[in-house]
Amino acid sequence: MIRPITHLILHFIVPGIAARWGFKEQWKKAWAIMLATMIVDLDHLLASPIFDPNRCSIGFHPLHSYPAILCYLAMALIPKSRIIGVGLLIHMALDGIDCLWMTYI
Repeated sequence: MIRPITHLILHFIVPGIAARWGFKEQWKKAWAIMLATMIVDLDHLLASPIFDPNRCSIGFHPLHSYPAILCYLAMALIPKSRIIGVGLLIHMALDGIDCLWMTYI
């Protein structure tokens, strides 16, 4: 039970740190936008069961696929979509870490 709780907490803390560090002038707005990127998890509604604590999201859900992650990287490189792209990449990185945690710990 500690892994899912830690995972969820990190989805709030890490974007806040990134926003404060990378978007100093508008960090509150950047943090809010990065938190809003969690809407990407709506693709979990396409799976059965919707929540499986032992399933790796990366490569399983459509918005967590490798092509989607490449799109998020492209978004992070474009100034007008940078905050959204960074938020999505942070989300994918945290989900990837969760996959590693499931596998190796």
